[in-house]
Amino acid sequence: MPTLSWIIIGIVAAMAGWLVATYNRLVTLKNRAGEGWSDIDVQLKRRHDLIPNLVQTVKGYATHEAKVFDSVTQARARAMGAQDVHERQEAENALTGALKSLFAVAEAYPELKASVNFAKLQDELADTENKIQAARRFYNGLVRDLNTALETFPSNIVGNLFRFQPREFFELGSEAEREVVEVKF
Repeated sequence: MPTLSWIIIGIVAAMAGWLVATYNRLVTLKNRAGEGWSDIDVQLKRRHDLIPNLVQTVKGYATHEAKVFDSVTQARARAMGAQDVHERQEAENALTGALKSLFAVAEAYPELKASVNFAKLQDELADTENKIQAARRFYNGLVRDLNTALETFPSNIVGNLFRFQPREFFELGSEAEREVVEVKF
């Protein structure tokens, strides 16, 4: 009988160990996905900080393009106020479209294209877009790992037991929105 008791204790201990290890793995994945989202947020804020300087630079050359400037400003404000992943995706896609319009306006002003300030802002924005893309890939990879763990057996049992929630991927919308913001002249 004592052998049976030790076997039962061993099984219970193994199950408890598995439960703790699985829970800790899910917490780690959740926290890393949060860190990945934070990286995206930092780069998007950097992008949002560059846009007013870019608008002011273009405004100095193209004063009669008020509609374009307003659309960029409104899209930036909407993107900065977005609360969740889905809302942020839509707002950032709208901002990308508004920036495309701004660069199309800038194309018509050769003296603007030759401006050192404008060129520097273009380079900064292109660098920021690359960093956003890298942060998005990192985040989406972490979300994939978390969501996979939450959907596969047996870790889904622990996920459901402790109410872990899957996260949304941060993706671009339509094919038109998947195009890179053109910043070269």
